[in-house]
Amino acid sequence: MPSQAEDAAHVATLIARAGASGALAGALGRARADRPDLRAETLDEGRAVDLLFTAAPAEAAAIAGLLEAIVADDPVDVIVQPLASRRKRLLIADMDSTMIGQECIDELADMVGLKPHVAAITERAMRGEIAFEPALRERVALLAGLPLGVIDTLLAERITLSPGATALVRTMRAHGAYTALVSGGFTLFTGPVAARIGFDENRANVLVHADGKLAGRVEEPILGQEAKLSALIELSNRLGLSRAETLAIGDGANDLAMIRAAGLGVAYHAKPKVAAEAAARIKSGDLSALLYAQGYRRAAWTE
Repeated sequence: MPSQAEDAAHVATLIARAGASGALAGALGRARADRPDLRAETLDEGRAVDLLFTAAPAEAAAIAGLLEAIVADDPVDVIVQPLASRRKRLLIADMDSTMIGQECIDELADMVGLKPHVAAITERAMRGEIAFEPALRERVALLAGLPLGVIDTLLAERITLSPGATALVRTMRAHGAYTALVSGGFTLFTGPVAARIGFDENRANVLVHADGKLAGRVEEPILGQEAKLSALIELSNRLGLSRAETLAIGDGANDLAMIRAAGLGVAYHAKPKVAAEAAARIKSGDLSALLYAQGYRRAAWTE
């Protein structure tokens, strides 16, 4: 029976980067030496293991801190959460530098010889050093006159899916979850990317164009941090889901509101501000880490 401190079953999932089975074994050994009460169950030999324990929220947070200190700089990620709600029924995901390996606006800028300049603005915006909306307008204005055809070229030749993206989305959908790609980027990219990965829907900003060329403007209002949060809330309400049943993942400052609000908010190879505030961080592995975190064994994945 739960105590006054509301003890509950928790799971800490240790997930090694591919090829780092030795680091996982070492981290597991150190963890169980410090906390012999942690019960280990292997999810994927050499890749992922669950550590099960019962604790109040404050103690669970302390165990999470202990495990992160044990892992330190090893190529192993740690995600701690209540066991009962580990399987999520809604995924809200950022696109640029999360579901794909590039920043689309930086690649567009490369087509007009301005990638270093634009990429520097992008970096500052994603770190939260400057406001997202005016930074987006400034960068888009530099693209005026660019032929629309370059977008198809970029999609075909430069835009690459992040490892684990397809498995994450398709496995969650196969088990009844709803998935949405919600980006501060552009629909001309999110549409094709969402289709390739297998998302249920996608939302992003609309680039204004005429006569086959970009006009250097984006339709207002701009989809930024608050719109991402609104998408999480709207879809949760529509699907009748509790906060605990939701998962949000991103890397930049404009993802912070949805990461804070989700049942499991994940910073993915993220900017320092985002990593510091997220409940969970993937710093070593790929997106498949979120399947292990939800308790999916390798045989249950859909790719």
